[in-house]
Amino acid sequence: MTRPTFKSFKEEALKREGVKKSYDKLSAGYEVRKQLIALRQKAGLTQEQMAEILQTNKSNISRLESVSSNISPKLSTLTDYAAAVGYKLKIVFVPDNEVRI
Repeated sequence: MTRPTFKSFKEEALKREGVKKSYDKLSAGYEVRKQLIALRQKAGLTQEQMAEILQTNKSNISRLESVSSNISPKLSTLTDYAAAVGYKLKIVFVPDNEVRI
């Protein structure tokens, strides 16, 4: 008996309505955090260096980038983070075909 891969486990789990709803609700936060980490790493910065640039503690950067964090960053924090790595923040709204008003 072989163990399921994460990909196959995820595919099966997302077939369940409650799991899919929760996953979709959290996906934006996960995506933002993945992008923050990717931008910082592309800039060649450690969390410590990013904290120094933003005049904060490393623990705050770690929490900001953590997918398990319950804290939602302020827009100004994301704007400052982006600027520190040479980017500007752009928010794009996309239609949600499942929303019924």
